[in-house]
Amino acid sequence: MSTNDVLIKKVGSNIQEKAALIWNVANTLVGLYKPHEYGLVILPMCLIKRFHDCLLPTQEKVLEMAELVKDLQVKEGFLTKASGYQFYNTSKFTFETLLADTANIADNFEDYLNGFSDNVKDILHRMKFEDQIKTMKEGKILYQVISDFNSTKADMSPEKISAVDMGYIFENLVQRFSESYDEKAGAHFTSRDIIYLMCDLLVNSDKNAFASDGINKTVYDMTMGTSQMLTCMEERLKQFDKEAVVTSFGQEFNPFTFGIAKADMLIRGGDPNNMQFGDTLNDDKFTDYHFDYIISNPPFGIDWKKEADDIEKENKKGSAGRFGVGLPPKSDGQLLFMLNGVAKLKDPNENKTGGRMAIIQNGSSLFSGDAGSGQSEIRRYLIENDWLDAIVQLPNDSFYNTGIATYIWVITKDKEEKRVGKVQLIDASNCYESRRKNIGNKRVDITDNARNLILKAYDEYSESKVYEETTESGAKLVCKSKVLDSVDLGYNKITVESPLLDENGNPVKDKKGKTQADSDKRDFENVPLDQDIDKYFEREVLPYNKDAWIDKSKTKIGYEIPFTRTFYEYKQLEKADDIAARIEEHEKSLMEKLHNLFGDK
Repeated sequence: MSTNDVLIKKVGSNIQEKAALIWNVANTLVGLYKPHEYGLVILPMCLIKRFHDCLLPTQEKVLEMAELVKDLQVKEGFLTKASGYQFYNTSKFTFETLLADTANIADNFEDYLNGFSDNVKDILHRMKFEDQIKTMKEGKILYQVISDFNSTKADMSPEKISAVDMGYIFENLVQRFSESYDEKAGAHFTSRDIIYLMCDLLVNSDKNAFASDGINKTVYDMTMGTSQMLTCMEERLKQFDKEAVVTSFGQEFNPFTFGIAKADMLIRGGDPNNMQFGDTLNDDKFTDYHFDYIISNPPFGIDWKKEADDIEKENKKGSAGRFGVGLPPKSDGQLLFMLNGVAKLKDPNENKTGGRMAIIQNGSSLFSGDAGSGQSEIRRYLIENDWLDAIVQLPNDSFYNTGIATYIWVITKDKEEKRVGKVQLIDASNCYESRRKNIGNKRVDITDNARNLILKAYDEYSESKVYEETTESGAKLVCKSKVLDSVDLGYNKITVESPLLDENGNPVKDKKGKTQADSDKRDFENVPLDQDIDKYFEREVLPYNKDAWIDKSKTKIGYEIPFTRTFYEYKQLEKADDIAARIEEHEKSLMEKLHNLFGDK
């Protein structure tokens, strides 16, 4: 098994085991807290313990330095250098010493929290943890909660748990917390195997990814959750180039997941200011920023009603805003995230190559919306600007929270010459290996073998080819590639009118002598963009309706991605006689079993 496959399998195990142990702290909270409130305590405490275990080896050094610089106006630099991180704690207490003084546990714990640097205190404040301290103090469970997190099983030091694995444990805890609220937790959670595939799709065909001076890239996630897509992206790029410089940026509007993301950045040594809090759709923190790579899994099917005023205002700005192209229905805002990403990709004139984006969407983005609708106009915008590079259908059951069909859209501002004017569709729905143990709805992994087969299909760029491989475990991997001309994805929607007839069957004319149309007989035809509308009309309509005409003022251009139709394979139906014979055989077998069971009774 490859290193990456080991990591993928290991993550699943670590997530479940460690997160379950931590969530068991809820046993202490029963009675004082309701089930949907457990996360209000467990998530901040988990963060605090992670900070604690990171800082423990350098605590004495920090305390000594704090004493030396106590009279200085600016102390931050000295204290962070002593701690080895971009945060510190100047309190004399540890979890161990806190438990040694039962009578003063609340006051001492507050002293410990106040010892943290301001960037950590900001995280805890956003989580409103001060309210929970008061509740636990009054409920007389604070000691037990601290004791639970001080167990050997709750060791969260970097030596025990890597940054990536810790992030996934946080993700699992968020999932449990969200499920208690009956929320769609999976919006936060994307597994390592999918992220690796997204990363490789981004790097492949990036002509400047491996320049002579190595990888130096900016990466942005507009719905970062706990920032694991960013963390895994950096991890993956450093597998390609150990000296890779990866600068991550992200935005998140959930205070708990944002706090975890910022904490992760602090621990990994990145710039925590690159992690911004707020709703990307109506409170964009990265206006005028442009990135090399964008990797994101925005939530499916969530409405944007509460952001509507700001989004509609930006839509009216036209090309000066992110959403001037068009707006999807308020019931599903995922294509708004697509537009946000496109607006933030580097143009070729900013870099040697333009930016690239890998973004996950569900099936509705492929086809929902008629010609002229917001969804269709967004697809038109991507395709006519020749930014849509490829779409990869993932296997069902790839995600922890859903088993529905999902797709990776690869968007680039600088296509390779061979890909200009074309869109590649890759059906990887049967390119996976089954997991021995499910994690939620996730039953399959895109292993190294599966990922390499998908990338082979992407790289070879065959107009029509099926890739197959059987793994050592016996899994049969199948991946199909089709390359379509961009024009094949568009159509002209024409309005076909028929005359309004009077009681004598004669056409009704207006005052100018123009034949009036009968709205009840109005029909529509979708004419492929590469076909002449008039010739199509003469061939497909007039033979059946000789009096019809086209109202060309109503013609609209539409785009959709015919993914299912492209890969459809007709299967011969079973003959009726064969079906009847099979049913007869089943009936005979059933009657024999009933006879053996009941005899002649």
